[in-house]
Amino acid sequence: MGNSDSKLVFKQGIFKLSETTTIPAGDIYWTGFWKLPESAEDVFSLFTVADVRRTRDNFLINIETLLNALISRLVVLRHLPAFPDPDLAPAKEALNCVRVITRILPFLYEVEHLESWEDKFFWQRRKKHSKNELHNRPEVLFDGSNSDGLEKKEEDGMEDETIEYTKPLGEELIDTLIDLLFYIGFTLPHAERSKSKVTYAIWQNGVGSVTPMQSTKEIENNRTEILRLLLTLSSKSLYLPPHLVPAKGVKALTYITTCPDKQIVLSLLCSQLNTTLQFNGSTWRVPYDSVVTKNPKQVHVSYCLQFLLILILYPIPDDGHDPPPKNYFRHFLGRLHRPQDFDFLVEGMLRALNQPLQATSSYLPGSQRSVPWAPELLMLFWEALQCNKRFRTFIIDSGRANEFAVLVLFYALEYKTDQAKQGVVRMCVFILQTLSTEPEFGKHLNKPFATQDSLPPAVRIPDFSGTYADFLIISIHSLITTSKGKNDAIYPALLATINNTAPYLQDLKASSSTNLIQLFASMSAPSFLLANETNYALLQSLLESINAIIEHQYSSNRIFVRTLLKARRRFEALRSFTLESGREELERLNRQKKESADGANELSSPTRSIRNGSFDTMRSPQSVRTPSLSNVPEEGGTFTIGGDEDSEEEDEREPLVTPSHPSSSNHNSHTPSRSSSIDEPLPTQLKGMSEKARGKMPATQTAFSRHSSSTSLNSHPAAIVSPNVGFTPSPLWIESWLPNLPLHTILTLLASSSNTSTSIPPKSLPAAIDPSPPRVHLFSWTPMSLGWYESLLWGFIFASEMMVQKGTVGVWNGSNIRLFRVEQAAASGPSLMKPMGAVDAVGSNLVQRIGRMGVKGDAAAPAGGSVRDV
Repeated sequence: MGNSDSKLVFKQGIFKLSETTTIPAGDIYWTGFWKLPESAEDVFSLFTVADVRRTRDNFLINIETLLNALISRLVVLRHLPAFPDPDLAPAKEALNCVRVITRILPFLYEVEHLESWEDKFFWQRRKKHSKNELHNRPEVLFDGSNSDGLEKKEEDGMEDETIEYTKPLGEELIDTLIDLLFYIGFTLPHAERSKSKVTYAIWQNGVGSVTPMQSTKEIENNRTEILRLLLTLSSKSLYLPPHLVPAKGVKALTYITTCPDKQIVLSLLCSQLNTTLQFNGSTWRVPYDSVVTKNPKQVHVSYCLQFLLILILYPIPDDGHDPPPKNYFRHFLGRLHRPQDFDFLVEGMLRALNQPLQATSSYLPGSQRSVPWAPELLMLFWEALQCNKRFRTFIIDSGRANEFAVLVLFYALEYKTDQAKQGVVRMCVFILQTLSTEPEFGKHLNKPFATQDSLPPAVRIPDFSGTYADFLIISIHSLITTSKGKNDAIYPALLATINNTAPYLQDLKASSSTNLIQLFASMSAPSFLLANETNYALLQSLLESINAIIEHQYSSNRIFVRTLLKARRRFEALRSFTLESGREELERLNRQKKESADGANELSSPTRSIRNGSFDTMRSPQSVRTPSLSNVPEEGGTFTIGGDEDSEEEDEREPLVTPSHPSSSNHNSHTPSRSSSIDEPLPTQLKGMSEKARGKMPATQTAFSRHSSSTSLNSHPAAIVSPNVGFTPSPLWIESWLPNLPLHTILTLLASSSNTSTSIPPKSLPAAIDPSPPRVHLFSWTPMSLGWYESLLWGFIFASEMMVQKGTVGVWNGSNIRLFRVEQAAASGPSLMKPMGAVDAVGSNLVQRIGRMGVKGDAAAPAGGSVRDV
């Protein structure tokens, strides 16, 4: 459709679709949908959202006939020996069928009242006419495809009618699409000796294949179009609320993931995995690639990764069968075991995720960027950790776990204050917790972190000299204290990570030791403990970590023990904490804050800054970190819980934000946003269990089971929950948890040093301290948290598709998404592609010069919105 006349014909055909009551299935009119368009851009620009909805609402029968015609034509082409011959059976016709179906489906999914129609049309077995009856019939064969009376006239003249049943239309479409992904001459290179056009060969060398396969731009573009339709077929979740997604499921995904054909599953799994991890985006390219058009290779790789994740993550709804249905894609990912396969996975992930860490210099400032699908790669890494214990063991034993831990911390710290990236931050924290459940990971953290100076400025700690354990603790402290309340839902997971690794940490430096005691001071403050009925559980978790360091690594952590002894009055005050003393302390602080309001500008002093200082506050000169929340008092200073002699200054610092005390921050309603994370249905923290108890778990129950029950979690409120507006602290409530705080080990240590200088610890662990076995803090997946996880993935996919500026401008743009809220993006200021003001001439010249390199601007970008992160 290279000229305006043919485009006009196609557009007129689209109008006819919504203006004519019924169009006969045998009408030559339908052939225009696969013969006229020349590209996906033609289909999406001419077949508008309004056109689809108008036809759907007024003449649904025409949508049915169109879908039947398109799918039937696609099936016929797939079985033609000549396909994809440009004259006899052109690939263009198959691609146009795929494009039009892709255009229509989202606007059928978005309408709730069409759900029963959709189930019947796509997923009900169909009647198929007998061979005699098929003689001289139109090309479209199945029931519901004819409405011109021809079928009825022929049936009346038949004496013996044979009714056969065939697979549902949705299954027929999926089978055809998967076959087309492995079709010689269309999505695979030509092979002279092949006996069949459909050959389930792995696209790239890597897992399952050592032989590289030649490919062309045309082949990859064809795969991209097929994958886009498979993604669209799987996107029913976008039109469901999160809590219904795991329970209700998606029939298309259930059909694909339960495919019993091992060859199909492994070919599709390995093809997508290898294509993703073989991509090397670190070669030189024009800086500021966020404003240039995505190249087809990037789109192809992102679709491969996204569809792979959809298949691996998908929890098949339990339909009551015993045994329950198995997700074979997840199953076979968990069965990988060869070291060379694990090496391939690790190298591919690290190469892509390391890009922003390696871009330490550039011609243009701020041009270091991660690959567009970095969040999806982190998700793939997390999935491999959860479903493949051999992989988890491999990266720890090979020493690569520390590299991944630094990468995960980098992305968490990089995005911690970005409202649109909070889902990524939470995922990073759960990845850390997953790693920390392995004892060997904790031991490997004691290695010196010699390359810390090569990190980007945003996460680099100046003058750092320590281990990976020191870096981990300082970074966790930063995530808790400087995220402005956006990450309160993941405090339990952050503390669980420290708790899991604490029994193995050695030689903690002064910076990390001070950070741990500062966290204790913050979480033992009355303002924190009395703000929420479950905040005490965070304090309990931190105390367990401190105990584990003392009990298991006392002689190897002299600096940490000395730091703890200096804060003896905080621990002793906590032992005698009462509701009355807590309220008195809060009132005292409020009075002092009010009295010193006029002199607030005089509260900051160099002495105080040095005293509060930690490596956390010195990470980057480019961004101002929020000062620490509490201070370890100097020995001899007056102290009661929640403050010391400088409590006026302490109040000027941002408090540790709890659900009852949200942080006040400027928020632009037009930018991607997320409400307070306290309502996030994140994975539930389980009570720590010893290694012995862990070993008694059933062999079929993994640490991160997707089907774990949440019924036993009520007794352990480790996660921050929605604030109870009517919550009022009472002495009875305090008595329910205060006596159970694990203070015995710490107080015994303090008592044993009472006759010596308070900063010099005893030479050996006091005999009165009986070390308890290390405990492992796991988390459990619940239906609600699975809904959050799937919505996170679909948020990545939706946002990625919106950024495709050439061809389609977003498959789901303009549809009524229910899984998350899509918000209008605020107007951006001057940019490389849109210079303003006095630099117009220079900026325009630069744009033109980049344009001459073959880079297009964002003029065709959608004006629409951004996905609100989940």
